[in-house]
Amino acid sequence: MEAVNKLKNNRTAMASLAVISFIALLCVFGPLVTPYKYTAVNSGIINQAPSLQHLFGTDDLGRDIFARICAGGRVSMLIGLAGALAVTVLGVIYGGVSGYFGGAVDDIMMRVVEVMNCIPYMIVAILIAFAAGQGIGSLILAMTITGWGGMARLVRGQVLQLKEQQFVAASKALGAGPAWIIRKHLLPNTIGIIIAQFTLDIPMFIFGEAFLSFIGLGIQSPGTSWGAMAAAAQQHLMFYPYQIFFPSLFISLTMLSLNLLGDGLRDALDPRLNRQEAK
Repeated sequence: MEAVNKLKNNRTAMASLAVISFIALLCVFGPLVTPYKYTAVNSGIINQAPSLQHLFGTDDLGRDIFARICAGGRVSMLIGLAGALAVTVLGVIYGGVSGYFGGAVDDIMMRVVEVMNCIPYMIVAILIAFAAGQGIGSLILAMTITGWGGMARLVRGQVLQLKEQQFVAASKALGAGPAWIIRKHLLPNTIGIIIAQFTLDIPMFIFGEAFLSFIGLGIQSPGTSWGAMAAAAQQHLMFYPYQIFFPSLFISLTMLSLNLLGDGLRDALDPRLNRQEAK
């Protein structure tokens, strides 16, 4: 409850939450308020500026940009959430095991993390695109392979501190096994940090998808995403800047809001900060 109240008093975090909620609602319910389908092509309304009929204008194929923003937002949000969830699961399990056992096991597992962090996700994305084809699954897989190290390091550091506490020693004395101790004692006490990091990982995946789509390695037509829309609109930047403005605006707002919300969650859920304020 204290963490919730602290988050509510953080105006920046609450404003960011409101922006994210608005964007999410727009992506979910936006197609219901527009009569246009995001794939519908109309050669009679090519490159029209924003108007009451087409709120964000139309692109070079006569497709309604507002409808495409809503559809593309669903894809970008899906990739962000699914990728962050995969990274969190892998990082929590890996970091929890490494931190609990320590010693040689920890040294070996952390060297693996260092090696994975040295591999640019761009190279992995290209290899997976050639091997498995381009699409949402390939994007998530490529960024997950190279992105779980940060969560693993964070959880490992927390577990190294917590495993020295008396309640862990008491569980060991009662005969509890490592899996039970990690699941019941260590991970629940790191949940605040995990949630905050999860929130910060979502914009990383959204930006990664946007960048890969921008250079042609992401979502392919007839599908769309904010990054794919920005990539398609770059060639019309001089004459129709609104076509790249709207997807870029939503990418920027989403990433900024999620980062600010993640910072607010970290401040509210970090027990060390709470103890310092209490003193």
